[in-house]
Amino acid sequence: MRIFRFFRIIFIVLRFGLDDFLLAHESTRWLQTPLNIVLFFRDTSAPRAQRLRLALESLGPIFVKFGQMLSTRRDLIPTDLADELAKLQDQVPPFPSDQALAVLEKTFNKKVSEVFLSFDEIPIASASVAQVHFAVLPDGREVAVKILRPGIIHVIEHDLALLGICAGLMERLWADGKRLKPKLVVAEFEKYLHDELDLMREAACASQLKRNFADAKLLLVPEMYWDWCDTNVIVMERMHGIPISQIDALKAANINVSKLASDGVSIFYMQVFRDGFFHADMHPGNIQVATDGRYIALDFGIMGSLNDTDKNYLAQNFIAFFNRDYKRVAEVHIESGWVPAKTRVDELEAAIRAVCEPIFDRPLREVSFGRVLLRLFQTSRRFGVEIQPQLVLLQKTLLNIEGLGLQLDPELDLWKTAKPWLERWMSEQVGWRGFVKSLKAEAPSYATLLPQLPRLLHARLNENATAKLEAVISKLTSQQKKRNFWLMIIATASVVSTFWFVYNFGNF
Repeated sequence: MRIFRFFRIIFIVLRFGLDDFLLAHESTRWLQTPLNIVLFFRDTSAPRAQRLRLALESLGPIFVKFGQMLSTRRDLIPTDLADELAKLQDQVPPFPSDQALAVLEKTFNKKVSEVFLSFDEIPIASASVAQVHFAVLPDGREVAVKILRPGIIHVIEHDLALLGICAGLMERLWADGKRLKPKLVVAEFEKYLHDELDLMREAACASQLKRNFADAKLLLVPEMYWDWCDTNVIVMERMHGIPISQIDALKAANINVSKLASDGVSIFYMQVFRDGFFHADMHPGNIQVATDGRYIALDFGIMGSLNDTDKNYLAQNFIAFFNRDYKRVAEVHIESGWVPAKTRVDELEAAIRAVCEPIFDRPLREVSFGRVLLRLFQTSRRFGVEIQPQLVLLQKTLLNIEGLGLQLDPELDLWKTAKPWLERWMSEQVGWRGFVKSLKAEAPSYATLLPQLPRLLHARLNENATAKLEAVISKLTSQQKKRNFWLMIIATASVVSTFWFVYNFGNF
């Protein structure tokens, strides 16, 4: 079975002329001419990026999803490929309703009619990994039921193995193979896919995002009904809203589109700078708008997170960037370990200046932080930097959000919207607020440690005294040791004699 699938991949590679990628290496370049003669009938007039996209679409949903993921790695692949792969649409025919019902009955160990008051067998949405049905619980609550595609794990393992083979060939035969590390990209994709296959993980992420925005009147997140959630099925609150791409419908519903654009950017910066936990797949298909103007987030399969190191890296870079201190930007890259330590600061500084200076010739309100990060990543690649996946997710989501905001309101001032969050974030990372925050975080540890300090200090002093005594003794010569031994014997005999004398003649 796998061998037939492999031959199909080879056929599609040749059909769309993707051998251009594989045979660009010096050792195999001579094969291009005879191969073109044999396959004279194929049409390879379209740009290579378009041919790659069409090939992935022909290979099926897993390869389409791989192309989507690859389109976010602009730090790795050329711009023309990234732009074209971003056009991939994951439109997969739904699996039969009887299979969906079978998954539900196996998961709940009950008939569907015993779990739901009603269940719509026609899915409302279908993708490569899962599809969604509407239903009603026995208590009347409207829900959305997300069901993992049956047998998808076997299909994914099958195609991932073949992707690994293709990646190995690319690494050996493609001119840029070693630099782009396709095998590592496939490994990253495998991790990403396995995370998406665990629907309980997705439900937990949605629950965390909902809790983060419990007090903010900007974002609605569906509630997860845990009694009906499993790794293959999750049941959540059904949300009613207008797709954010339907701008005319939003205006007809008297929603302030300009405020909506500003709120969308604010929501993202709140997730990133306040929580360090963000929805990393916020394209228009996953966003709706409630009638009161609040955003509705859907599909939580891809979430991003930033640790303190990531935040500090970004904070220091943004501070230096807005101060036009390109030397500091270069130093931060080296200090954080993103660039090899042997990199010359002046060379990296010059490269970053060439990227950033043209940006500052435009009004600050037109500056896109997503594009700034993208250009920095692209520049860093020349110096051997390996950008972390979470930062690439951040950059990709920034581009999505900023693009969506400008689509809603072309006059949106991205800087004005982002500035309050950036300033607070930077203050919390490197200012006095950061110092206070660190003290609060460490307070429980200090409370436990302080009462133990006297005992620990005393033990340490004793340790040092014993060590010093042992050191002095070890330095004595053998003659000194011998003399001290006899002195100790004499002293001991004197003490014993004294006690004996006192004991026997003490009454006189």
